[in-house]
Amino acid sequence: MSFWTTRPTPILGLAPMDGVTDAAFRWMIATYGSPDVIFTEFTSVIDVCRGPEFLLSTFRFDERERPIVAQIYGKDPALFYQAAHVVGALGFDGLDINMGCPSKNVAASGSGAGLIRTPDLAHELMRAARQGLRDWAGGQSLEAVGLKSSRADLIRRMNVARGGEPDPVRRELPLSVKTRLGYDSVIIESWAEHLLEEHPAALTVHGRTLEQMYRGQADWEAISRVARLTRGTSTRLLGNGDVMTVSDAFEKIERWGVDGVLIGRGTLGHPGWFDHRAASRPAEAQVPVEAGNRPGPRAVTPMVAKIDHQFRLMMDHARRFEEVFDSKVFPRMRKHLAWYCKGFPLAAKLRAEMMRVCNAADVERLIAAYWAGYVEPEAQSHSPSHAHAHAHAQAEAEATSSIQDNPHIASLTCGSF
Repeated sequence: MSFWTTRPTPILGLAPMDGVTDAAFRWMIATYGSPDVIFTEFTSVIDVCRGPEFLLSTFRFDERERPIVAQIYGKDPALFYQAAHVVGALGFDGLDINMGCPSKNVAASGSGAGLIRTPDLAHELMRAARQGLRDWAGGQSLEAVGLKSSRADLIRRMNVARGGEPDPVRRELPLSVKTRLGYDSVIIESWAEHLLEEHPAALTVHGRTLEQMYRGQADWEAISRVARLTRGTSTRLLGNGDVMTVSDAFEKIERWGVDGVLIGRGTLGHPGWFDHRAASRPAEAQVPVEAGNRPGPRAVTPMVAKIDHQFRLMMDHARRFEEVFDSKVFPRMRKHLAWYCKGFPLAAKLRAEMMRVCNAADVERLIAAYWAGYVEPEAQSHSPSHAHAHAHAQAEAEATSSIQDNPHIASLTCGSF
């Protein structure tokens, strides 16, 4: 029995985001919150089966992330069959097929949301992946399906590095799909009916078409029409799109009749999003003040506590990134640091400085410099420069809003959704 059937509803999970939900970010999410399910960033079946070793870094995970689902994309059934074996051998809890990525490079090739135009191929990919999961659970080796022994050895090393056994217990993993409302028009009912013929364990629907990308508002009414189709079936339906707060998530679940939601942008710079208990704790209790974050004696006001908390998250994330990845790719961490820099005095200035860091030590130095020049906002309000400070606060709010509202902010820094 899969976790999809045993996990109580409503389900709140971390959505897959290309260039964002890497091993370090997922570790932060799992450490500071308790999502019901976590998805990896999507990975090409070609990379899974034949790519150089470093490309499998998207499938690194920590045991605390469970249940964790590997997401793959492509259009070759034979590679989906092989990739399913790899996902099983890596000890994941589920396999998800991306049928919703709107990227031109992906969709134009017939993968991702491009599969909405080729429903028969979508069926074939689901069947190939499910058969691969079954055959791996039945004892078939990676080499027997055409994978090189070096790939099998790499997978065993990854399992051991995670603290597990070289070869995990074989069990048939559940298959799920993430998709959109349509390609250039909303056809979600007929498209969902087609997908449901294959009885996926879960179906996630993002409330926009491919043509919309991330523009406009997600259409939850359209998602609710799929909820009516899945009612009474074994398929869990998850909605996705424009969920920024916990209360918003529960409101959408109740109003639109879905089994749960996947949250993406709402978690950026906020790995504690899934910690529902945080909202009931006083600010001072939420933030342990650690030596090295806030040098020198300072009154722990609500603002100081908030900043301290953000800096602690930044440092934990930066250090974890260095542990998981080669230091040469640390620039990929910069966009995350930018997302942490919001909602406090001079955050915009610090955000700009974070876009030039090359390692965790640089981050720590910038934090120390920030505290050295920190002045409590209340003190500033009595100074002659109060008007200037007010203008700065307005600019800061606008900058913060632009980060949250722009789904392509990562592509302007070091990655893309």
